Amino acid sequence: MNKVLTITRQYGSGGREIGRRLSEAYQIPFYDSEIISQAAKETGFAESAFEHAEDKAKNSLLYSIAMGMNVFSGQEVGFAGLSLDDRIFLAQSNVIRRVAKEGPCVIVGKCADYILKDQENVVNLFISASVDFRIKRSIQVDMLPESKAAEMVLKKDKARSNYYRYHAGERWENVLNYDMAIRSDLCGIEGTVECLKAYLDKMN
Repeated sequence: MNKVLTITRQYGSGGREIGRRLSEAYQIPFYDSEIISQAAKETGFAESAFEHAEDKAKNSLLYSIAMGMNVFSGQEVGFAGLSLDDRIFLAQSNVIRRVAKEGPCVIVGKCADYILKDQENVVNLFISASVDFRIKRSIQVDMLPESKAAEMVLKKDKARSNYYRYHAGERWENVLNYDMAIRSDLCGIEGTVECLKAYLDKMN
């Protein structure tokens, strides 16, 4: 495998586990929370400031205002004028670009597909699944209370979509942004990994 794989995923679809299994299958580095840790160390910000950046984006317009920028303005803003969250995004972006240049790897979330859009040898994957599948998985894997699982699935998706819209200026769920979009509920986590491996192996 000589590619950098980015994985964008709906909450509860198993995208993180699929990414980890692909990294193990190809014996390449896996980056998710690791990117948060590296960015925190390099910037001096508390690691807790990075941990739930996507979850803050509950409303796209309110999120944009909170970040100190308006999605409808095209103004360039200098680093000194950026909010803490924008600086955090830049710190994570720098780490993502660096690890991608170091060689093949798997990067989950963090708008990695957008950040690496100008780099060659990048394959962007989108993992989705039915709402029922994701609710059941969030209860089983993330140990969410059954009474709150459905609400959390929808809330997480909305937050990730708004986060992506703010930073990338694109619709997160637009499959045209990705090289491969696949539903993990149709053949299970292991089956999805096998499908993606067949696709990636053919590409190589």
